Amino acid sequence: MLPRACLLAALGLICLAPAAAASDYVPGEVIVRYAPDAKVASAASAEAVTPRTRVVKTRRGESVAAKAARLRRRPDVLSATPNYIARASYIPNDPGRTGAPGGWQEVQWNFVGPFGINAPAAWDHVAEAGRVGGLGVVVAVLDTGVAYSDRGRFRRSPDLRGNRFVPGYDFVDDDRYPNDQNGHGTHVASTIAESNDNGVGVTGLAFGAKLMPVRVLDRWGEGDSAAIAKGIRFAAKHRADVINLSFEFGAGVTAGQIPDIIDALRFARRKNVLVVGASGNAARASVAYPARATDVLSVGATTEHGCVAEYSNKGPTLDLVAPGGGPDAALGDDPNCRPLDESGRDIVQMTFKANTRSFGLPGNYTGTSMAAPHVSATAALVIASGVLGARPTPAAIEARLKATARDLGAAGPDNRYGAGLVDAAAATLR
Repeated sequence: MLPRACLLAALGLICLAPAAAASDYVPGEVIVRYAPDAKVASAASAEAVTPRTRVVKTRRGESVAAKAARLRRRPDVLSATPNYIARASYIPNDPGRTGAPGGWQEVQWNFVGPFGINAPAAWDHVAEAGRVGGLGVVVAVLDTGVAYSDRGRFRRSPDLRGNRFVPGYDFVDDDRYPNDQNGHGTHVASTIAESNDNGVGVTGLAFGAKLMPVRVLDRWGEGDSAAIAKGIRFAAKHRADVINLSFEFGAGVTAGQIPDIIDALRFARRKNVLVVGASGNAARASVAYPARATDVLSVGATTEHGCVAEYSNKGPTLDLVAPGGGPDAALGDDPNCRPLDESGRDIVQMTFKANTRSFGLPGNYTGTSMAAPHVSATAALVIASGVLGARPTPAAIEARLKATARDLGAAGPDNRYGAGLVDAAAATLR
């Protein structure tokens, strides 16, 4: 088994020092805080930290724990603790648009900004569990396909290299080659699991997870209910852990009009698969299907300012929100909303630009389609972290994501933000 520090290398990345655990401290040293009237240890036997705090060495053969316990029993000692070590969070070297290592942070406000999802701390938590970046979890992307292979006129995304994929299917053309002809699916897949620390592009959230590309939308981004239902069942049968649905039906479509999809969603639930869906982009007071279905975790969109996006569907069946980018909604009672100011930034991930062979970091990707994969990827990290056990149920994952979400808007769950903004760090913290 690889040491934790080198698990990244198994993903084609570099080895880094493991994140600090609670037991990491300087051997043989105890930090002692003395009471105001105590006789403080002399400089000859201890190193001064402040006038009344010293770093005291243990005796030969004495453990740090024993030394600290012995000192704490003294009436003139306020505290005695190991000299704990802190280490910087894991920060990938992906350049973003700057060309400089770590430049991804300049554009991926959704991962590290004031209203991002706290990705670096989440990466540390999952690394401590020995499953870097969501290692071992499979996320199915039901979309326009994914740029997953070099085949004919198609090229694999340069930031989805390595052992990234499990076999998928194309339910539009009915073949085994779910290549993206639109760019939307590749963008969504990249938010979930774009490669990290390879000096290319930006970062994915669950960069150690595997992707299952399932094409249910055509080159114009449209797909029928039969193809979608087949895609859901395929992913559930082939052992996906999470299914991402970044699309919506029209406002008039009801559950009774898509019984094949509702049945497929129930099937996925029975197979212990979490399904995550975009709430929709019509600025309506109700969530669109399929996200509105009981067996789907529905996700609305927020902006860089921490406001619900103007286009995002809301309502009583909204579960969570996540970064989707774009302009704020006009909400006079929410101080985070500034609709008259400059619009918030887009969501930046690598996908193709003019054609299926030319890749970059295009702008103009905003929407609940972009928000949903943040939650799917966070769910993958929760599964990998083991915080809910080895095989958590969809209900348990949903409850964890909601319980650890960052409250926005009115206190408590509400129709604009659901349970709040997904927080990957809090969700994966043991």
